[in-house]
Amino acid sequence: MTSTAKPIIFGEALFDCFDSGEQVLGGAPFNIAWHLQALGDAPYFITKVGQDVLGKQIIDQACQWGMTTESLQTDAKHPTGQVKIKIIDGEPHYDICPDSAYDFIDNSPMPERPQQGLFYHGSLALRHPHSRQSFETLVANGQYQLFMDVNLREPWWQKASLLKWMESARWIKLNHHELHQLGFSNPLIKNAMLDFQQQFPNAQLIVTRGEAGTIVLTQDGHFFEHTPPKINKIIDTVGAGDAFTAIYIHGLISNWPIEETLKIAQAFASQIIGIRGAISTDPKLYKTFQTAHFKNK
Repeated sequence: MTSTAKPIIFGEALFDCFDSGEQVLGGAPFNIAWHLQALGDAPYFITKVGQDVLGKQIIDQACQWGMTTESLQTDAKHPTGQVKIKIIDGEPHYDICPDSAYDFIDNSPMPERPQQGLFYHGSLALRHPHSRQSFETLVANGQYQLFMDVNLREPWWQKASLLKWMESARWIKLNHHELHQLGFSNPLIKNAMLDFQQQFPNAQLIVTRGEAGTIVLTQDGHFFEHTPPKINKIIDTVGAGDAFTAIYIHGLISNWPIEETLKIAQAFASQIIGIRGAISTDPKLYKTFQTAHFKNK
């Protein structure tokens, strides 16, 4: 797809809080919007933060990064979201605080909201009825092409609801563990993906597998896959999937071939796991990456 409309990103903005006491801006939708802004895509980010110190930091950082802030709502009753993260055996484990501001996103009038184009949402942002109702109202007319990012974080998901939302998604991204958790458990990953496609033929399925790389199954039954080279420097893997998703979305709206998109998305994810947290505040990181990988794009 090639679109002149800004991508819409819907969902949580929060702080990842590490054992060390370090607090890092996060939330999959926020991370993706942050990356897309650096890539020049000017995303329209719909979220809600608390009227507290952390919420002010998010708004200030978004402003400094050049992001659109008209759609960033504030909440006097509920705090800005936080996730406590422990790194165990190199993998992040999440404790997600309930009743956070992003659970109460309103479907209020939003200035300059694009009326068509790609609309990204994750599954965590729909855990609460309030934000879920706002999301469903926003997309009810079917004018958007939906990109669903599955993030199964216990206890904040229900299989029946996820399967319902998948019916209207054009792209669905999840990891191989999540594919199996949803009931597509054939031990051969491509067969599990084909089983998924039997139930959701409308969607392009994107399955990430960490070091083993990513496999994409298109609507017409073709597989594409890419395995990244071995990574020597790993700080943490928080946000690696979000980095991948941001490039994949950029590739979609730029009409890149899937093979190229996969390769570049994996390269960017590999770069992000070499820093602490899911995003970088250094514009040079993005410019250097674009110079190296966006040639002839």
